[in-house]
Amino acid sequence: MIKHKDHFHGSDLEKIESIYGIKKENITSFSANVNPLGISQKLKEELSTHIDCITTYPDREYCNLRKCMANYVGTEPENIIVGNGSTELISLFIQIEHPRKALILGPTYSEYEREVALGGGTTLYYPLKEENSFRLDTDHFTSKLDDSLNLLILCNPNNPTSSCISLDDMRKILDVCKEHDIYVMVDETYIEFVDDVAHTSAVPLTAYYNNIIILRGTSKFFAAPGLRLGYAITGNEDLLRNMNQRKNPWTINSLAVIAGELMFQDKDYIAATRDLVLSERQRMYELFQESERFRPYKPTANFMLLRIMDDDLTSQDLFDRAIREGMMIRDCSTFPFLNDKFIRFCFMKPEDNDRLAECLLR
Repeated sequence: MIKHKDHFHGSDLEKIESIYGIKKENITSFSANVNPLGISQKLKEELSTHIDCITTYPDREYCNLRKCMANYVGTEPENIIVGNGSTELISLFIQIEHPRKALILGPTYSEYEREVALGGGTTLYYPLKEENSFRLDTDHFTSKLDDSLNLLILCNPNNPTSSCISLDDMRKILDVCKEHDIYVMVDETYIEFVDDVAHTSAVPLTAYYNNIIILRGTSKFFAAPGLRLGYAITGNEDLLRNMNQRKNPWTINSLAVIAGELMFQDKDYIAATRDLVLSERQRMYELFQESERFRPYKPTANFMLLRIMDDDLTSQDLFDRAIREGMMIRDCSTFPFLNDKFIRFCFMKPEDNDRLAECLLR
């Protein structure tokens, strides 16, 4: 197992507050990768009118919520299972599959390795190459898959590299995994931010492959990490049955159910989010491309990875500089295969992005 150093997560504002003496209310978090628009106006206005829903238990099957989710992602309601955040579903899936050996692309989110280890399994990493801009070489990667592996974990788009696996490449990966009896878990936390969701998301493949489960949530795109509403999509009926039998009933509270139903149908908010992020992503990428002090890697999600080209600067230096001006970026030295020359930040509103760019580029 690769050892991870302590670091500040995007949610660690209280810790930042105590160390740097900056009130958390005055910190703009470019580290949490959360939609800068906040929760939708429709949700703000309507959720309070449903407060009486907490006087009754939610529907144990979450039928209407799953129907809204299914319409949103393009699948059938029976292919969806809901959970208390996607982390609950990751844990539940790994408990059921109990993989002895898992393969993870690196650098990536550390929670996957932790869950595999808690289940008694071991983890191997396949490193994404910087010289390939951290994009996956699918042919080389699939040549390394064999019968010793039980599970492949893919974050798509990947955090922190913001690189993405195409639908065609995902199909190739699934074919090879099928030959070796490898289950594939795809974390699509950031998929809604890509240019063409319909032709990038692996959801359509769940109709043809029974060795894939896709994880989604509402924390990032819908700016609701505190809601703890996640869901998974799979066409594997046996897996769905096992997960439903093992998970606790009513893991989603009544207010979260109502909030989810409102979110997934708020087309104006969804369109506004995509317009903002896609526009700012291109603008910030081009801005940092012009600087000799940074090398940006072309992003597909709502965040961007940068290499620091200045020999006199480290990721900790830039973290300190930004936080003292009330902006929190991600020091990426704690990710596997990265070091103190990498930082990551998400795209916020234009005025905030301008302020961060001025801080980093000076």
